[in-house]
Amino acid sequence: MSERYAREGMRTKDSSRHNTNGASIEASSEDIKGMCTDGVARRLRPEKLHVRFLPGTAPEGPVTPRCYTLTHSDATGDLFLTIGSQYDREQVSGWYTRLMRDEVLAEWIDEEGGLALHVHCHVSGGLIFGSAGWRYAIFRREMPLVLESFYFGDRRLFEMHPMLDKAAILIHFHATQSRYDRVESWSVLSDYC
Repeated sequence: MSERYAREGMRTKDSSRHNTNGASIEASSEDIKGMCTDGVARRLRPEKLHVRFLPGTAPEGPVTPRCYTLTHSDATGDLFLTIGSQYDREQVSGWYTRLMRDEVLAEWIDEEGGLALHVHCHVSGGLIFGSAGWRYAIFRREMPLVLESFYFGDRRLFEMHPMLDKAAILIHFHATQSRYDRVESWSVLSDYC
């Protein structure tokens, strides 16, 4: 995955900013400190987050349709976030990602009570690596980092639409075992700034 981002010129330096034609965003640690004012230690290392906007999607919006595709490199710890009007199927089509099934997909949905972020994790079913219980525990353990990555990676959207800070988060754990196949409410996104 990192080769694709590098090949497309998506890996940028700390001074980079938004570009609506598929460019990356990265920021220094100082940028993220300014966003998180509650004194909670954050897990996200901004220099490890590589953000790419699909063509036709701007950092400022629209809020819907808006999807997030998040993958990572076990070797480097880098996180690869693509933001677009649909999921980045190419990003999750590699053999390693198809075997691991550790990608996280999310989308904004306008519901009766307002906007909500629906996050999807593949816990079990099909050919995957690891037991359902082990995978469920890992997804739950890493979910704060995932949500922080969404918030930081799409920070311009949150600046332009502050009501999203208080939008509900629903995590869909998809599994063939009923005890892991569930939807959990995870508070609001600003808790994971």
